[in-house]
Amino acid sequence: MPDRLFTIKEASKWASEYTGKKVTTSNISYLIQYGRVRKIGDNGSALVSMDDLVKYYKSLNGRREVEWKEQLGEDLNWALSFDQYKEAETTKHVHRLHPYKGKFIPQLVEYFLDNHTDSFKTEVYFKQGDIILDPFAGSGTTLVQASELGMHAIGVDISAFNSLISNCKLDRYDLNDVQREIKRITLALKNFLSNCHTIEFEEKLLQLLNEFNNKYFPVPEYKYKVRQGLINEKEYGKAKEKEFLPIYTNLVGQYGIKLLQNNNKTFLDKWYSQHVRDEIEFVFSEIKKIQNNNTKKIISIILSRTMRSCRATTHSDLATLIEPVTSTYYCSKHGKICKPLFSILKWWETYSKDTVKRIAEFEKLRTNTFQYCLTGDSRTIDIITELEKKHPNFAELVRKQKIKGIFSSPPYVGLIDYHEQHAYAYDLFGFERKDELEIGPLYKGQGKEARQSYVQGVSEVLNNVKKFLVENYDVFLVANDKYDLYPTIADMAGMKIVNQFKRPVLNRTEKDKGAYAEIIFHLKAK
Repeated sequence: MPDRLFTIKEASKWASEYTGKKVTTSNISYLIQYGRVRKIGDNGSALVSMDDLVKYYKSLNGRREVEWKEQLGEDLNWALSFDQYKEAETTKHVHRLHPYKGKFIPQLVEYFLDNHTDSFKTEVYFKQGDIILDPFAGSGTTLVQASELGMHAIGVDISAFNSLISNCKLDRYDLNDVQREIKRITLALKNFLSNCHTIEFEEKLLQLLNEFNNKYFPVPEYKYKVRQGLINEKEYGKAKEKEFLPIYTNLVGQYGIKLLQNNNKTFLDKWYSQHVRDEIEFVFSEIKKIQNNNTKKIISIILSRTMRSCRATTHSDLATLIEPVTSTYYCSKHGKICKPLFSILKWWETYSKDTVKRIAEFEKLRTNTFQYCLTGDSRTIDIITELEKKHPNFAELVRKQKIKGIFSSPPYVGLIDYHEQHAYAYDLFGFERKDELEIGPLYKGQGKEARQSYVQGVSEVLNNVKKFLVENYDVFLVANDKYDLYPTIADMAGMKIVNQFKRPVLNRTEKDKGAYAEIIFHLKAK
């Protein structure tokens, strides 16, 4: 069949009939504008191909767009899904220096900060040389993107560790010194390991696991049988887990492996095997010997990232720790018997190389502008006074020029424990935890009192920081406002919501694929 060409109006009608759902001319224009389908002809008589439309609506995101709009509403702005980007692009360069729950992707920040316009974003809000503020800085995504776009940026976060992550992304490094110190510490760690049997034990355990898994969980036959209902995965996995356990227990005894620490008072005590804990402490002692402060900080971040991957938990529970795992287990994620970690060496080497590569990539993109993340309470902090202590030249620029606006994502009500997610780093580095100052923390829940406290907290932040903003400021806040709190927050802050951009959030977690949206609220002075 020859391909058919449609005008935008004809394409809208055809797509509505094809999908069984209303597809507007704006929807078709979006597909053209964002490269989902080709535009054939000039602007005066733009045509689209039926074949292109069929391919799009048969694709995962094409089907998902139609289904999600049906569930979440036609005002869902699919352009802000950024579904055209691969994960490597949404976690580019320093954005993946360290894991962090609840961060937005850099493309979302870039969309609102850069100088493009489209049918959704009809005006430019910021320009090069402007100063951007993120009073809920998290891991520093806004600050990093501001640097890429030639803008200055200030972050504020109540968590000392969050500020460390942000500033490590933004610091400049002597990469030769960083690589020298990594090499020195890696050699020292290998020497440390040569005095125990951990590596030898893991190599033998992996050999036995491979033999066992190849026999009882062959790829791809095993997963095919599970999908066809020929094997009860839960029962079979549990039985094979039990069958391998004596082999594992015998090996542990043979090599004298100590699975648990003597107490479990702290996070480090509870969630790491004794061997992993010893290696962490050893590497940390080597980091303390580093003379260059920036080198010391970035290598501390490498250790923290390594620690997070070496907790004694199953592969499917990395994000939500349940109980420490000290033995081999059936892993539903990988469809075989897996093991806990007994050494940090593999992840230390992997993350060391990755960190150097990411810093070098960002160095080519960053601009000669100021960015810094302050540790403090955004409800009360005097930004200029605190910035003066850390970055006098930047403080002077803020005093003269003032801040053009905000791009930030406040914490969601009762969703994430922002300090606990990095408890291992707080324990090791000795940072003071300030959980009681978090806005909307997990432990307060999502009840009426928690929501009132949240409204009060976010509005206090806006009231405090707006004195540092220019008169005609632009504030963008990203939130899933299922309790309709932001109209009240805006009012209490002396602001008004002038626009809302509703975006789909794709692939939040492996376990949560449901339709989910958040809103970018655009606020200005009343």
